[in-house]
Amino acid sequence: MTSVNHDGLIIARPRRAAPRFPVKGIILMIIAFFAFKGFLLAQLGDATYGQRIATLQQGTGVEQAGAWAMQVDPLTQWIAGQIGTYLN
Repeated sequence: MTSVNHDGLIIARPRRAAPRFPVKGIILMIIAFFAFKGFLLAQLGDATYGQRIATLQQGTGVEQAGAWAMQVDPLTQWIAGQIGTYLN
C-alpha cells in the first residue's frame, strides 16, 4: 500500500493480510443448492420426490442428513413452481 506524505514523499507499506471469510461464495452455494432442489422437485413431481426422500430417511446417518437437507420447504416449492412453468 502506498501513500503520499505531506511533503510529497511516497511511502510504501505492506498491506496486512487478514484472513477473509468467503461470504459471497457461500451465498452463491446456498442459492445454487435451493435452485437444484427446486429443479428436482419440478422435474420429478411431489410424489416421486417424496418417495426418494423417504428412502433416504431409512438409510445411514449420512443419508438421513441428506434427506433432512433435501426436504421440501416453502422456498423450494416456490422455486419449483417458477421452474415448472418453463418445463411444461
